[in-house]
Amino acid sequence: MRRKPAVSGHFYPGREKDLRKLIERMVEPEKEKEKAICVVSPHAGFQYSGPVAGAVFSSVKIPAILVILGPRHGDMQSRVAIMKEGDWETPLGLVKIESRLAELLLNQSPLITEDEIAHKHEHSLEVQLPFIQYFRKGVSIVPVCISPNVTFEELEELGKAISLSIKEFKEEVMIVASTDMSHYVEHEVAKKKDFLAIEKMLNLDAKGLYDTVKHEDISMCGFQPTTSAIVASKELGAKKATLVKYQTSGDTSGNYHEVVGYAGIKIN
Repeated sequence: MRRKPAVSGHFYPGREKDLRKLIERMVEPEKEKEKAICVVSPHAGFQYSGPVAGAVFSSVKIPAILVILGPRHGDMQSRVAIMKEGDWETPLGLVKIESRLAELLLNQSPLITEDEIAHKHEHSLEVQLPFIQYFRKGVSIVPVCISPNVTFEELEELGKAISLSIKEFKEEVMIVASTDMSHYVEHEVAKKKDFLAIEKMLNLDAKGLYDTVKHEDISMCGFQPTTSAIVASKELGAKKATLVKYQTSGDTSGNYHEVVGYAGIKIN
């Protein structure tokens, strides 16, 4: 099964040369890199969220294998959808699915279903790949798409399943949680609300993040994947989280009346 790009030529350039040129303007290849258990990275059009994604991926050593968790923007039949085999295509080439790790994860929790349809048009995982490919050739992934209807208890179960699978896999794996922050609010409102959620992420407080987003009505579209990623990271020994970069779409467009927020965080 080959998963063709859904937003190439829309969220990012559709030609390899143009895409590389754009990414080069958004990354810092010389930046000191450290190992990370997890990164949190945004998933909007590159002109808006690319500088934040570029900064966070510039700050870490990207291993050969990644588990990428993203939200489904819309309904899906599964609670948690995984692709177990095949590859994903971008203008920078093909990214193979790490089938052995995917199988381990699938066997860890009844929440997880093999479901290619949930991934077909969803952009939240796809837009992470060009940045990953830019820094690391021959990378493999396990793509995981999460329903917007899952509960905290289900997210906790998923996070523990991911950590157990990675431990059993016995190779270095980094988790990527894909999320944007507040949507279509004033810049100052976005900043205020987003930093309530960011504080919980920096404290590695998965339940606090989930509850804060719900109670404060923060339109953070990937808080579910991020919640699971924090649970998994702590189970894998994470001790700290660092905010690498935060900005809003207003910093690109100049329109601060209706913005989307973006945060890049590394966990190690």
